Amino acid sequence: MRSLRWVGLLLLYVGAQLVGLVLAAPFHSEGLSSTSNPQSPTAPLFIIVLIVVAPLGILFVARKQGGLAALRQLILIGISGSLYITLYATFSLFFPAPFLLPPTGATLVVDWSLVAAACASAGAYITLLMNPQWYLVDLVGFVAAGSLIAILGISFGILPAFILLGALMVYDAIAVYRTKHMVSLADVVTEMKLPILMVMPDSAGYDYLGAPTLQEQRGQPVEERSALFMGLGDIVIPGTLVVSASIWLPADPAFLGVGANLWAAAGAMVGSLVGYAVLMRLVARGNPQAGLPLLNGGAMLGYAVAYLLLFRSLTLGLTGGL
Repeated sequence: MRSLRWVGLLLLYVGAQLVGLVLAAPFHSEGLSSTSNPQSPTAPLFIIVLIVVAPLGILFVARKQGGLAALRQLILIGISGSLYITLYATFSLFFPAPFLLPPTGATLVVDWSLVAAACASAGAYITLLMNPQWYLVDLVGFVAAGSLIAILGISFGILPAFILLGALMVYDAIAVYRTKHMVSLADVVTEMKLPILMVMPDSAGYDYLGAPTLQEQRGQPVEERSALFMGLGDIVIPGTLVVSASIWLPADPAFLGVGANLWAAAGAMVGSLVGYAVLMRLVARGNPQAGLPLLNGGAMLGYAVAYLLLFRSLTLGLTGGL
């Protein structure tokens, strides 16, 4: 069962990116982009600053008396609110359109997508608040990751996506190997039991609430640890380039009946999976590892190879919209 933990994390990683690909086109048509100009090189700056500053803020507040509990509530509310927005957009694709109840003059509208999204996000909030077991954390994290990948992918063209991935792979390496504050952040996040870290235990009966902390497990050999963890950002950030390629590149030339944009997206995903394989080998040594240098680097290299083969151009699509 312990060897299957690597497979479980892999399925979460690939599955969330596939969900992001499926949601990208409808999200794009619904105008859910987080930026007004997806081709602007400055478009990802806010996300980069947020990702750099937020961990420092979390660590600062967590050291205060009662800070951890307050942070947990704040982040949980934020996750639930984000789920409501993305689930509403997703359910709108499948549920009947809103309709007026008679008499129509009363303007009473029934929107089943809104009801379903509200129930699902409220249910996620309550379950994570009361009993945040590993499978609930992974389920909410999986849904959140797929939605975030879609939103970021439609928000950033190829050049902004490269800037995002490049900046964060450098930051992650510094935060893990030099300042080491990302390692401390992982310890805090596991205490809060929230879907910021994906959890893959050695058995289905794993009790996340009563399990040893990540800091305690770090002193054990990997094969003896009760669970493996992967940051949500390690799934979302490389997936951004996958979706960006599928949305912002032209479908021509097609190959084997599949558009060039999807082949480039597949190249980015395959490249990130190569990085994932190398990352898992390093993780097996037992020391904390920065995921984004390998995952982002693999995605960017895989994309570049696919683009060159498809379009036979050294621009790599980085000049699109400029």
